[in-house]
Amino acid sequence: MAFSHAFDVTSLREYDIRGIVGKTLSAEDAFAIGRTFGSMVRRNGGRTLVIGYDGRLSSPMLEEALVQGAVECGLEVIRVGRGPTPMLYYASATLQADGAIMVTGSHNPPDYNGFKMMLGGKPFFGAQIKELGELSARGDVVAREEGSVRELDVRDEYVRRLAKDYVGGERKLKIVWDNGNSSAGEILEKLVAVLPGEHIVLNAAIDGTFPAHHPDPTVAKNLQQLISVVRDNGADVGIAFDGDADRIGLVDNKGEILWGDQTLILLARDVLKTHPGATIIADVKASQVLFDEVARAGGKPLMWRTGHSLIKSKMAETGSPLAGEMSGHIFFADKWYGFDDALYGGVRALDILARMDEPLSVFRESLPKTISTPEVRFDCDDHRKFKVIEEVAERLRKAGAEVSEIDGVRVNTPDGWWLLRASNTQAVLVARAEGRDAAGLERLKAALVAQLEQSGLSSPDFSGNNAGH
Repeated sequence: MAFSHAFDVTSLREYDIRGIVGKTLSAEDAFAIGRTFGSMVRRNGGRTLVIGYDGRLSSPMLEEALVQGAVECGLEVIRVGRGPTPMLYYASATLQADGAIMVTGSHNPPDYNGFKMMLGGKPFFGAQIKELGELSARGDVVAREEGSVRELDVRDEYVRRLAKDYVGGERKLKIVWDNGNSSAGEILEKLVAVLPGEHIVLNAAIDGTFPAHHPDPTVAKNLQQLISVVRDNGADVGIAFDGDADRIGLVDNKGEILWGDQTLILLARDVLKTHPGATIIADVKASQVLFDEVARAGGKPLMWRTGHSLIKSKMAETGSPLAGEMSGHIFFADKWYGFDDALYGGVRALDILARMDEPLSVFRESLPKTISTPEVRFDCDDHRKFKVIEEVAERLRKAGAEVSEIDGVRVNTPDGWWLLRASNTQAVLVARAEGRDAAGLERLKAALVAQLEQSGLSSPDFSGNNAGH
């Protein structure tokens, strides 16, 4: 019987395939991904495919169907089992696999799941995902041929490699980890057993219902338990993960949050000691403070488009040893493999802390102060959202504004900057502003709102608490 399968149109995203299990995502979809992506691996000259899955309740079922589809392409499928997404990336890199697929819903609610893919050691995204959908719908796959399956436990090897880059110093640290019931649970248990210091692990059990809190460390309310335990125990630092542990959140010894760009400054200063003059990449949502501090530390700051696949590709292109996003994706190519890994990012942050003479709060408090809005997302039709950006950009150019169009529009003024960009994954526009003081921030917000109104859109809700930064 000929193969042909059409996906729900909402599931084919820019960076992954993702949907609500039982509604827009099913075992049939997983089989079709295995069958079609496997065919793409074969046509790319590949023979091996590594597959892993996270701790969501639907993941084992999806992984099984995925493996079945891939085996029918004649591939050697290597199953690395349940774990964090970075463990799958690690297996792919060290085995030099021709393809890799992770079954994961990342930081989405429990009823979601999805698939992150790599082809030939590189991110698989954008036009490639669109092509996968078209090939599947047409049934344009390689002839059926029975491949093979083997299971490979890389957990201990991965933990040894994570711990290897902890050199540390004289300082003995007390660390609180919030696993957030993520798929890193078993790896984290093994890791804290071999790292120096005193470790307290919260929400250690892998649980796809995420009973403690939503698994997204970029949202302050999800860090409240971690903050309390850090303060109550006089800990030096708190470290949090998202659902598949490729994004990190940090809390200092005073229980104050370090946002993604502040964490990147900490890491960049250290990396630039051994890579003077290196390019450090951050996404367009990051604070101007980050770019200024990288330059002050002797690096070349590079602002790039938001999206982990886009950042990874730019790192490879520029030879950058370190990159990061406001969302908590931190990418190390210094001593590491160029992918985002919250466990490894945590190890590197602890290594720096153990060599510091002062608490983490002193570092945070030493950074230039700004005041910023939260990231505001508001509905805008998928076709209209890009048109709005074009209209705003054209008006700004005519007005002679200082504007970057790398990803949407980011406008610099004496007050600070504001950003408007179209989401690559949802029918929304994303806005953010950062001012040098409260009055400046209000002027920036007013300028942003004025541009939206000229394009026929109402003002987004900036009523969320402005954050000091």
